[in-house]
Amino acid sequence: MSSDALLSPLTVGQVDAVSEEAVLEALVRAEIGLVRAWAEVGALNDDAAASIAVALGWNAGAGRAGDHGIDAAALAEDSVAGGNPVIPLVPLLKRRLPPEQRSWVHRGATSQDIVDTALMLLARAAVDQVLARVEATEAVLGAFAREHRDLVGAARTLGQHAVPTTVGLRAAVWLAGLRRASARLRGLVLPAQLGGAAGTRASFHELGGGDAAAELPARYAQVLGLDDAGAPWHTTRWPVTELGDALTQATDALGVFATDVVTLTRTEIAELAVSDGGGSSAMPQKQNPVRAVLIRSAALRAPQLAATLHLAATDAADERAGGAWHTEWPTLLDLLRLALGASAHAERLASSLRVDKQAVKRNLALSRGLILAERLSLVLTPLIGGDRVSQLVAAAAAGADLGELVRALPEARSLDVDALLDPAAYIGESGAIVDRLTREDPA
Repeated sequence: MSSDALLSPLTVGQVDAVSEEAVLEALVRAEIGLVRAWAEVGALNDDAAASIAVALGWNAGAGRAGDHGIDAAALAEDSVAGGNPVIPLVPLLKRRLPPEQRSWVHRGATSQDIVDTALMLLARAAVDQVLARVEATEAVLGAFAREHRDLVGAARTLGQHAVPTTVGLRAAVWLAGLRRASARLRGLVLPAQLGGAAGTRASFHELGGGDAAAELPARYAQVLGLDDAGAPWHTTRWPVTELGDALTQATDALGVFATDVVTLTRTEIAELAVSDGGGSSAMPQKQNPVRAVLIRSAALRAPQLAATLHLAATDAADERAGGAWHTEWPTLLDLLRLALGASAHAERLASSLRVDKQAVKRNLALSRGLILAERLSLVLTPLIGGDRVSQLVAAAAAGADLGELVRALPEARSLDVDALLDPAAYIGESGAIVDRLTREDPA
């Protein structure tokens, strides 16, 4: 359990992918990957590379580097002196090898190569989880939107009734936001980092020759299952900012969904309910939309974290940033935690939604027909002019019966007033939009 778990219910049980143990495993895996990359370019015997990997903690059966035997808390304490965990990690790893093999650990690399690569490994695992959870939420919301495609309700703008819409369209709009976010997550480029001390890769030339050095970065990325950036990115931090932006877009989309749920489950609206709502310590009648509240908390925090990543990227001076690079680490981990937690709760929230059709109908009727004021203006203005339409709407707002007011107009005798004031007849392309957005292949 993390030190702040009691005050972070969003992430409890959801963030193993970015735990301290996961960070340490990723650092070790990044070092093992470099050994394997040297073997890939022919500088080291394959059998020797395999034995080194096992000695450093590689577990081929699990596909992880979890058998390293290093204590994360102790390593963290030892990291203070050098400002990053790689400096004390390297000698610990070398001690696990016979003297003749120790030079292959961290061969030619710099601390930033390993930290950046480890963060991308963590991000790959976490993003895969977030993406799977978002896609599962999309499936649930797609079915919800189709089910309620034609259920007419009140659209609200700036908190007020606007025009008729459908419950299905509102859900389809949530779905559209999630689909865009998941597409961005799928398109992320998460590259390995391998630039040497200052991005020149001179150490790799010196140790392996020009051909091996030229091939090494791509092989390093390949053995780790990461992308090849084509060049060192020590101070061009697009992999980090693009990742942060994609995660924030995901929490944005989840936040819109959650915010609407919080609004629509209000006692006085009650168009939605959640089947697994939480209770209150003092008010036993309440069924709080707790998952929506937790998702909103993530959505409200994420943009500031993404902004911090951009500020750090701007301050990435010289060939290695002092302070800006370090700022990224906890910021990025926090963003990953928020996205993991929000996406985990989103699928369950979507699955728990229940619609109260009577409440939807009741709320739609609250304005006594004025929700169709836009339609009346479009239809009646050519007949009686805009000023008279405004007077008619004002009279209805003051309590007069809107239908009777329209029927009393000589100019409106040819109109079917009941049809004109039917909310279901003024939902435009709502059904078609739902159909388009809920297709299995939205492209």
